[in-house]
Amino acid sequence: MAIDLGIDIGSTTVKIVALENKKTIYQAYERHYSDMTGTVVRMMEECYRALGDTRCSVNITGSGGLSVSKWLNLPFTQEVVACTKAVKEYLSGTDVVIELGGEDAKITYLRGTVEQRMNGSCAGGTGAFIDQMAALLNTDAAGLNEYAKNYKVIYPIASRCGVFAKTDIQPLLNEGARKEDIAASIFQAVVNQTLGGLACGKPIRGRVAFLGGPLHFLSELRKRFAVSLKGACEEVICPENAQLYAAMGAALLGSKEASLCLRGLCNKAGKIVDKKEEHVVTLPPLFKDEEDYKEFRERHDKARVKKKELSDYKGKAYLGIDAGSTTTKVVLIGEEGEILYSHYSRNEGNPVGKLVSILKDLYDKIPEGTSIVKSTVTGYGEALIKAALHVDLGVIETVAHYKAARFFLPDVDFILDIGGQDMKCLRIKDGAITHILLNEACSSGCGSFLESFASSLNIPIEEFAKQGLFAEAPVDLGTKCTVFMNSKVKQAQKEGVRISDLSAGLAYSVIKNALYKVIKARKEEDLGRNIVVQGGTFYNDAVLRAIEQILGRNVVRPEIAGLMGAYGAALYAKEHEEQGSISSILSKKAMDNFTLTSSVKRCGGCSNNCLLTINIFPDGKRYVSGNRCEKGSGEVGDEEEKLPNLYDYKYERTFNYQPLPLSEARRGVIGIPRVLNMYENYPFWFTLLTKLGFRVVLSPASDKRIFEKGLETIPSESACYPAKLCHGHILSLIEQGVDTIFYPSIVYEKKEYPKVSNHYNCPIVISYPEVVRNNIDEIKNGQVTFISPFLSLDNEKVLIKRIAEEFRDFGVTEKEAEEAVYAAVKEREKYKNDIRRMGEETLDYIRKHNRKGIILCGKPYHVDPEINHGIAKLIQSYGLAVLTEDSIAHLKDIDFELRVVDQWTYNSRLYRAAYLASREPNLELVQLNSFGCGLDAVTSDQIEEILAGAGKMYTIIKIDEGNNLGAAKIRIRSLLAAMEERDRYGIRLAGKEISYKRPLFTKAMRSTHTILAPQMAPIHFELVKEAARVSGYRFEILPALDREAVDEGLKYVNNDACYPAIIMVGQIVKALKSGLYDINNTSVILTQSGGGCRATNYFALLKLGLKQAGFSDIPLISVNTVGLEKQPGFKYSYGLLNRALLALLYGDLFMRLLYRTRPYERFPGSANLLLEKWMEAAKDNVRDGSFVRFRSNVKSIVREFDRLETKNIKKPRVGVVGEILVKYHPTANNDIVNIIEREGAEAVVPDLMDYFLYSAFNARFRHRYLAGKKLNVIFGNFVIGYIEAYRRIIRNELNKSKRFTPPTPIEELAGMASRVLSLGNQTGEGWLVTAEMIEFIEQGINNILCVQPLACLPNHVTGKGMIKPVKELYPFANIVPIDYDPGISQVNQLNRIKLMLSNASE
Repeated sequence: MAIDLGIDIGSTTVKIVALENKKTIYQAYERHYSDMTGTVVRMMEECYRALGDTRCSVNITGSGGLSVSKWLNLPFTQEVVACTKAVKEYLSGTDVVIELGGEDAKITYLRGTVEQRMNGSCAGGTGAFIDQMAALLNTDAAGLNEYAKNYKVIYPIASRCGVFAKTDIQPLLNEGARKEDIAASIFQAVVNQTLGGLACGKPIRGRVAFLGGPLHFLSELRKRFAVSLKGACEEVICPENAQLYAAMGAALLGSKEASLCLRGLCNKAGKIVDKKEEHVVTLPPLFKDEEDYKEFRERHDKARVKKKELSDYKGKAYLGIDAGSTTTKVVLIGEEGEILYSHYSRNEGNPVGKLVSILKDLYDKIPEGTSIVKSTVTGYGEALIKAALHVDLGVIETVAHYKAARFFLPDVDFILDIGGQDMKCLRIKDGAITHILLNEACSSGCGSFLESFASSLNIPIEEFAKQGLFAEAPVDLGTKCTVFMNSKVKQAQKEGVRISDLSAGLAYSVIKNALYKVIKARKEEDLGRNIVVQGGTFYNDAVLRAIEQILGRNVVRPEIAGLMGAYGAALYAKEHEEQGSISSILSKKAMDNFTLTSSVKRCGGCSNNCLLTINIFPDGKRYVSGNRCEKGSGEVGDEEEKLPNLYDYKYERTFNYQPLPLSEARRGVIGIPRVLNMYENYPFWFTLLTKLGFRVVLSPASDKRIFEKGLETIPSESACYPAKLCHGHILSLIEQGVDTIFYPSIVYEKKEYPKVSNHYNCPIVISYPEVVRNNIDEIKNGQVTFISPFLSLDNEKVLIKRIAEEFRDFGVTEKEAEEAVYAAVKEREKYKNDIRRMGEETLDYIRKHNRKGIILCGKPYHVDPEINHGIAKLIQSYGLAVLTEDSIAHLKDIDFELRVVDQWTYNSRLYRAAYLASREPNLELVQLNSFGCGLDAVTSDQIEEILAGAGKMYTIIKIDEGNNLGAAKIRIRSLLAAMEERDRYGIRLAGKEISYKRPLFTKAMRSTHTILAPQMAPIHFELVKEAARVSGYRFEILPALDREAVDEGLKYVNNDACYPAIIMVGQIVKALKSGLYDINNTSVILTQSGGGCRATNYFALLKLGLKQAGFSDIPLISVNTVGLEKQPGFKYSYGLLNRALLALLYGDLFMRLLYRTRPYERFPGSANLLLEKWMEAAKDNVRDGSFVRFRSNVKSIVREFDRLETKNIKKPRVGVVGEILVKYHPTANNDIVNIIEREGAEAVVPDLMDYFLYSAFNARFRHRYLAGKKLNVIFGNFVIGYIEAYRRIIRNELNKSKRFTPPTPIEELAGMASRVLSLGNQTGEGWLVTAEMIEFIEQGINNILCVQPLACLPNHVTGKGMIKPVKELYPFANIVPIDYDPGISQVNQLNRIKLMLSNASE
């Protein structure tokens, strides 16, 4: 009989299906607990026993199947392809398939051209996510499903990833929310992640099938999907055996493969159990041997605290409670600080109930003559526990941990605490906390991750930790966030890495995360002399050893490492004892009768309409959580006593305008969305449009419903939350019946400070109207008129002309436009002056009355309560004034040179606000940072440096769609505690001088200095090196493939910076450290675009990295056309520029010819040999600069490559477009060209010269629409003409050839891009990315990989944001976006390439 076997090896399970005539005759489904190969072998044996020694075809699929298929020499099918095959066979008529696996999520659109999506870098919203969330509720996925059946309310839980979700869920648990409600909310978060993160702008319509284990086994998850898709879908299909469809599809697709003997296959499989991939990167073992470990244990066993039996103690006792995120700790101490009682256990999702049972046990053990005189609680559950059990005091956990460490080690100057959900780092100087650092947004690398992972292996955490102690080859898992790390761990498992090596590798990663991401330590001295490590995570000896190995020095771990918070709380209670008092904590009798009832309701006190959790205690008192202000708790204080909150004032002032009555609106109604720069420009546009006779309608205030309304139109899942809200606001206006919407793309704001380099908006703020216009169908199908011109607000004369042009259809004359613009300018100044006046009055008040204020700095849209989640009100509730950055930035201009290029208007204010805060004793600064904000990766380090100049603390709060304020409260209260400590002890911290050396590169250095240039495009740069050398510069180009450079970059660059910056800085620092170069005679050269993208500030990142690495004396040379960072010894001579032009033209030609011929060469290696031959000739020509030789060489090169012997075969052609460095740099794109060729396809990469032509061409648009200079247009046209004189030679020869296509002129590329977007999109690669996609499709290259660094700002718009409109123009196009980042698994990227190629091959 003909049997077809399909084996689906997923991230958490293995599935086997045997088909006979397409009917299932055998099936098996089993979790592998990370023993993939062992489980596969065992299940194949069981299959053999069931089917006998039959012959069968075998096909493997699944995210874990690649390595196994290679080891067994069996065919492999990408899992989305396998699933699609099964759906077409067994569920005909299905329009969309939603499949959730253990760590993978996919959506397949079957109507028309098959279009397939899968999660790229994140496991958020998958089975693994559900398992992690279930563990928080002390249950499993099935238990979560049971809970969800009885839900009453849905809480908003972050859907971006599991880490953010944890930080939302844990406080809900700690504050008494019902598990039933949390369970259903978790499932809703999965739905939101799938619809928002995968659909990426393509709606889900028609008949929808649910596949995969989670959707098969979890009925309540299916219900949440059905509710969210209601109205959009005709039918929801839940087929039998939905969890097996990938295996069934693999079996169907493998039916044509050669049949194998099942017994022989089982024997062969038995040999792969211990198989391991050879390329896994490893780290040194934690311990050499048992003796080494024994010495380690003996040393740490000395770090003990005095203890005494409680039964033998008489006298006063002090109780400390640490209600942590996942654990509850209790310590009772005596009058000398000795521990009388301690308890440490998981809170099992019920912190109050758990603590009551612990205290009952404690009360039973307290002897007569001993009384608790003071009690203190700290930790996540502080407020709830304090209210429920009448605990005397509450203290922020950072202070509690410091108290404990100081008691233990009086001269401690550095404390690192790693708990279940959070990481805290405290620096102490002269007995006071000077710096408090917390993990910014999530539990990245904390104890809960280690526990969750051990649980996924079905191994107790203690056993898992023990296995890592003697690992021989700990795997290097990097330092990214938990979910990225989870992906790396899973990939390591798939590659056969042993559990012991995973355990040790995770221990290293936890510490690297702390050191490089949280503390951002660059060298050992940064950490002080006396280091105390604490928190439950340090009970893990592997983690403790890892920090000593990485630092190369010993640290102190107190024996009570996990109890230090509770111990510190007890010490705090002792410090605050009042003579003769007894603690007010509930008595034993009250504990016995303690009950807690919880309910939920909407507040209704304001537009936030917060979802409140109300806990009621036996004495009738209640504790309310979920409220963003006092209204929800019923504790509204005297408004007159409150210090001003300028967030409230600015929000009201910005939007408090009365529109024209309809009867007076002679030009009708026009809508404006309440989004992004409208939080600053609305007064301007309202006034202008009202003056023109429009009734201006504003979209409603932001809330979760607005967000969810636009969810399925968002094309990029990693865009910031403020950008994502735009979609819902536009749709809200459309639903209100508004038929004209005005949402302009503002490139330049009004210039505010004379010394700034530029006054751009952020790339997202500039271009997001383009994303909205191209991804909301109601706009595309003409249901609404959408006016979104590119404008500059810095030149009124040009703006008048532009307004008249854009509103010509409404009959607006230039005179009317002039009156409207000047009225708007006048109102803008009045608005700004009102904000500034309030800032000045508030600052005068706090100075006069010696009060404290916080500059809560961010972007204008951070005043939106839905975006800031009420953080301003929270700060105000602590008795502080809240100022916005723009209310006071005008009071103090910068009187020193910034390290960064000061080019973004909103950020310019931040630097000046920070400088004012550094000079004002009554002001501190807290920065709000939206998750995914690329500019703040540049800004935040500069702000921290400015504050450090005055010895002030820097506090940053990352915010996303999750609205829990737990993490924000810790940061703000920690800042307040440090302020109080400073005031109490009269400490005035010494500042640091803010200065950066600017070493000169002189003319004399040309002959003595080696100039290091980071790599980008290997073929091109090899030739550029010759151009520089013959011009008198000793150039060295750094290596093309350099993985170690990434690790160096992570140490010296803000990890939120984009991948190219990390690679670039890493390459240079690594080279300088290598010893290959004389540091005293070495310089570095780097390009700066001068545009609105972060790339202009790579130079600033490099300055900081070199300073931190100890290379601040290295001269830096900038290559740019806008006059940045000039050096006297580096000149753009005609000879240098001409030779560099030849180098780049040759590079483009070689790349085009090589990639077109190498996949087909008859004799392997012949294309590369031909390249080597002509590279030497090209170098000679670059050196002599001869135009005649160039023309001759081009003719010969094209002819010889055209004649190269090739096979007569056809392969899919794959275009690679995207961000410039990732597109060309083999390290950045994981050698994508070779991957494409190995997978049986041909890579096509655009010319590098196109970027230079695009840059020159852009001057035309800027002059026509944005007040750009005419001189720049003349210069740009000259550059284009000069380049084209050379390029025409190449084009002519390629046109004559048989197999090559010529480069497209820049004017034609601009025309192509203009079909879908404005040429005003000029940040980064801008419209060129879209043009490249269309160019390739027009040339018959329908398969396109759009590559970009993770969270690349311009590519949100012109890359991912334009895929939908490009596919609407060309429905057959097969476009797949791929993100690159140090933390993203290469195999994940390979899987996406395979997915794209599988469609290309059909």
